[in-house]
Amino acid sequence: MFRKIGRLFVIKTRWEAYLIIYALALGATTRGAAYIEQFPGWGGKLLFLACTGAVFLAGAKILDCLKYEAKEREAETQA
Repeated sequence: MFRKIGRLFVIKTRWEAYLIIYALALGATTRGAAYIEQFPGWGGKLLFLACTGAVFLAGAKILDCLKYEAKEREAETQA
């Protein structure tokens, strides 16, 4: 039962990864907009860039991990 529920929280396809990255980007831009309001000037802009930059790094890592996991599954089925 718990294994079936746990599988709902595993990213299996690139399409799912893109949806999660999109959701992360929406949250990051919302947080960044709040930073710009709280810290006007360069400080807010730099925090906004840090928020969006984190999404780029996380998105790249998610997509790389999907490729790695696909290769691992392929190697297991061939062995």
